[in-house]
Amino acid sequence: MSHIYPIRLRSSLHETIWGGRRLEQDSWKTLPANGILIGESWETEVSNLVQNGEYEGQTLEAVVAEMGTSLLGEQATAIFGQRFPLLAKFIDANAQLSVQVHPKDEYANEFEGGKLGKTEFWYILSAEPGASIVHGFKAATDATAVRQAIEGVQLEELMHAEPVAAGDVVFVPAGTVHAIGGGILLYELQEYSDVTYRMYDYGRLTASGKPRELHIDRSLDVSHYEASRQIKMHPVPLTSTPEYDERCLVACKYFLTRELNLKGGVREGTTEKSCIILTSLGAEIRVAYGEQSTQTETLSRGQTLVLPAALGAYRIEGEGSLLFSYVPEARDEAWQAWQAANPESAL
Repeated sequence: MSHIYPIRLRSSLHETIWGGRRLEQDSWKTLPANGILIGESWETEVSNLVQNGEYEGQTLEAVVAEMGTSLLGEQATAIFGQRFPLLAKFIDANAQLSVQVHPKDEYANEFEGGKLGKTEFWYILSAEPGASIVHGFKAATDATAVRQAIEGVQLEELMHAEPVAAGDVVFVPAGTVHAIGGGILLYELQEYSDVTYRMYDYGRLTASGKPRELHIDRSLDVSHYEASRQIKMHPVPLTSTPEYDERCLVACKYFLTRELNLKGGVREGTTEKSCIILTSLGAEIRVAYGEQSTQTETLSRGQTLVLPAALGAYRIEGEGSLLFSYVPEARDEAWQAWQAANPESAL
């Protein structure tokens, strides 16, 4: 079918008070020339425009409405319904982000008008010396103690700060109190949800001299109040050949992300019950597809392609590192291997 092809999306850039210019300085993105601070580049936002093929100029949302399960896949639809399942982002935390927490699906469905909750993971691409994240609490606590610490602008005394470096993989299940520290550039994959509760902002004021809005009651409702059992994940090697190495970075019912390191060779596959999000972390590749693999799309550093679930056989060839994400089935062998290696984080 002519309309089943790898979909190239134009990423959307988001200005933030804590952002910077590293996405351009490190050759991930071309930023506006006016010097504004860009904190996030959303790779699979549903308002992003398609840049290639029959759907060029249409939004991802419009393509989802037309293609349905042919794009999304049966497994993605079973978990997320008829909506694009996952939001991929590059995040440049030039300054410390606020402390946040996300609800589980059930809470968001009940209190946020049927929306999804948000489980996510971070792949640290670079971090300045001494950079850290917040992940959970130093020790078990409770809502009363946390509320008092927020009101006294002393929540730092309860939160756990974890140093991070390039290559670290951090899993952030819904309910985890978390924050990205300054000096960190990362790739994030999350359930496609905009439900974020800002718990704490270090007493900072905006340019107008006012504090940013906090969502204290909701954040206290959904938070886990213990120390995180595991913060940095243990990626699992899956395949090593003369042509490529492959490992599983993280896995749960919402998403599974593999990292492919191509050595100038070929990695063949077939789409099945989920669309696949490909993002280059420096790889220069071609994705061949269609009858006798005669059609191709290219992918370069910082770019993203979506392979529809109905695409069928494909071939990835080239050199460098890329991420390969999808909604897994329970029988997925990579998921099972990852759970065995990370039992404290298995969902």
